[in-house]
Amino acid sequence: MFTKQELIRQRQSIDQLKQQNSLSPRSAEKLEQSIASSWQRSVLSSIPKERLAAPLLNHNKKNKTSLDKALNACSSELGHIAAQSSMVIAVGDVGSTIIWTASSTQMQSAAEKVHFIAGGQWAEEVVGTNALALSLKTQQSSCVFSNEHYMESIHDWVCYAAPIIDPYSKQVLGVVDLSTTWKKHNSLGVLAAERCASIIQTALIDQQRQHLYIRAFSTPQIFFNGKSLVLTPRQIEILAILVLCPNGLNLEKLHQALYGERKVSIGTLKAEMSQLRDILGGMLGSRPYRLLADVEADFLLAEQALDSGYVASALQVYKGVFLAKTESPFLCAWRDCLESRLSDAIFKTTETDLLLKHVAHFPEAIDAVERLMELLPSDHPAHLSLNKFKDMF
Repeated sequence: MFTKQELIRQRQSIDQLKQQNSLSPRSAEKLEQSIASSWQRSVLSSIPKERLAAPLLNHNKKNKTSLDKALNACSSELGHIAAQSSMVIAVGDVGSTIIWTASSTQMQSAAEKVHFIAGGQWAEEVVGTNALALSLKTQQSSCVFSNEHYMESIHDWVCYAAPIIDPYSKQVLGVVDLSTTWKKHNSLGVLAAERCASIIQTALIDQQRQHLYIRAFSTPQIFFNGKSLVLTPRQIEILAILVLCPNGLNLEKLHQALYGERKVSIGTLKAEMSQLRDILGGMLGSRPYRLLADVEADFLLAEQALDSGYVASALQVYKGVFLAKTESPFLCAWRDCLESRLSDAIFKTTETDLLLKHVAHFPEAIDAVERLMELLPSDHPAHLSLNKFKDMF
């Protein structure tokens, strides 16, 4: 624990840094680099000064994710931690929207006042610097103390956050945040957040006993219960089609989706399905054909992120072309739709850092290059290299 005088001095030091028009290198050294960078991004986001609470979104979802199911299993344990520690615990999705909370009586009123509740939108560009959004952006544990927060209404808070990592796919599924008053700041707070993330990750393992993960961007890979499977390109295409058609398909419709007008016999598809059933240990249903295991896929994560307006999360998952060699008419049409949606989101975003990172990984992303050239001032150093990218097309 810190003494009261130590915490007061820390608040005063942060106030002095904030009063400067810009952070000098010496000043920035006094802060965590991630906090200093977040302050700068928050200022550029033009967040209304009068904003004292996070916007509330409709968080009702038609389909429950693996994270939702894991929270159902461990909610009582997390709730007990919140009550015993005089904290409020919140779990956010990949777009920084809170999907679940549990609060002690000491923090309940304060949490409700600033919308630190289910549906609260805590993205950095919306409410400024906060631990929940910072952990998602850095994919590391974080602590935001008192007036390090951008929004004045939570200057009396200290928040600790840790990302929630899927144990099989290793993708970030969300974030857990523990918050209390700044006077109760504890150096073990981040460890407590990481412990809560670990509880959720254990629940994920327990509820994913039969778990199929499909990676279809760039080089396709299939994992079943954490083990890599060796499948033919056709079998991977079949799995992708069934993932995108969760209610299942009969043999004729599956054949049409997979082969279209190509002259391939029904018997060939039946043989593929028989082999897949053996490989998946019975987790492939028939009449109609459907997957019976818990299924996650990188392309589903990208689609869900776009549905929620989370452009950064969608681009983070997008590692390359979706099943680049497929001839399936169904999958080709789905890929075209996804890439069109990604391009549309790119042309609407104003986050230059996000686009620069995307172009660094995909210099052929002409939509991101063109959008950057629209957003960046003409004298920006990146313009020269962007022109080179554009001249390639």
